[in-house]
Amino acid sequence: MSELMLPIVITAVADPEAEGFIASTLFAQGWSVVFRAIDWDCLERYVNENPESAKGALLIYASDLTGISRLRTHAIGAKFRQVIGFASNFNSNPEFADLSQMPAAAGDLVSLVRGFVRAPMLRTSVQLPSQLRKAKVLAVGSAGSYTGCTLISINLAMELSNLGKSTLLIEANFRSPSISAMLAMRNIGADSSWKTIAPQLSLYEITQEQAGDIDALMTRAGNEFDYVIVDIGSISGLSNRLTDRRWTSTMTTWCCDQADELLVVARSDYLGLLRLNQVIELLLQTSVRAELSFVLNMKSPGKRGDVEQSRFLAATTPLKPLRVRTIAKDARAIVAAEDERATLIETNERSAVRKSIAELACEI
Repeated sequence: MSELMLPIVITAVADPEAEGFIASTLFAQGWSVVFRAIDWDCLERYVNENPESAKGALLIYASDLTGISRLRTHAIGAKFRQVIGFASNFNSNPEFADLSQMPAAAGDLVSLVRGFVRAPMLRTSVQLPSQLRKAKVLAVGSAGSYTGCTLISINLAMELSNLGKSTLLIEANFRSPSISAMLAMRNIGADSSWKTIAPQLSLYEITQEQAGDIDALMTRAGNEFDYVIVDIGSISGLSNRLTDRRWTSTMTTWCCDQADELLVVARSDYLGLLRLNQVIELLLQTSVRAELSFVLNMKSPGKRGDVEQSRFLAATTPLKPLRVRTIAKDARAIVAAEDERATLIETNERSAVRKSIAELACEI
């Protein structure tokens, strides 16, 4: 599993600026660039002398390398775990006309490399994920346990639908699915269709069977709805999960790479803020293409709440989040919604917690 968590990378790129961009970007993610070839002969010598190192490595090459040919890339490809090829920006080689241009942004490069690490196959060209879709996709993740992540996901989706926006709520918390229980629904993951649960609001649960076709599923959802809210549960250990091949990590990875926004929910107590700081430390070291937002849930009243909010803002500011919000503790409203297996707008629309989530929906 360590090879998946910390991929070994070998580069074969002549352009020093492009090679430096690749090496520094991947190094910043904690991945090891063990060799940097300056021509194809140099690369072949290294592979012949270090076959075991190459066998577990990812090769990233560009078509500007001296001595490169399609025949030689095919021959050496079988000696690596995966191979990614990029077209050179300044040296056009007709043999490699099918290669994609190298990503200009670090986040795009990291997203591509993570995809190759998760899918062990030989590919010579890549395409960036399409961002052309109707829906805005917002993933809701939990910094620790019992943060209210699922409650916020459910009620945020309900509030968006109440604003007249067609909304899909997706259960993707594979470790602890809770949406169906909180809404007293059964068999929501039994087929491939969304279930309408309220005007403008549909529900879907991703199971192991659907996890292998996430891209097609999200493309369909992105074209049919105005908003897609995805409850991905805990995001602790995020950096490892982004290169994990297990089906339980597929939706988290998709959301980090392709969602419009990742909303991280944290508790306001000591352990909640401790878990938040651990997640923030990971996020500072991990490239995520989705814009980051944070919600401090269950904020205490009075001066204690002011202290909690101050610590929360100090912790999240280094990540330059898109939005930062707090939701006051309102146990009575939460218990009433849980007892009736309903949303806050249905049980107590005047409660402080419902108003806070409604304001967040309007802002989104």
